[in-house]
Amino acid sequence: MKPTQPPRERAARALCRFNDVPENIPFERRPMWESFLPEVDAVLEAVLGAEELERMKLDEAPVAELKTA
Repeated sequence: MKPTQPPRERAARALCRFNDVPENIPFERRPMWESFLPEVDAVLEAVLGAEELERMKLDEAPVAELKTA
């Protein structure tokens, strides 16, 4: 069983599919789906609030990133 993707990633990938854009094609040296994260974040902040969005981002951050923050 493959690991579950974080909610923000799932939403960004869904936007790629909605726009008929390949999810994993390189775009500015990153997967295309990552370019949709600003739109995802705008919607999540409007629906859930800024605090919940920040909690979601922290929950998906790798442990190494948390130690340097």
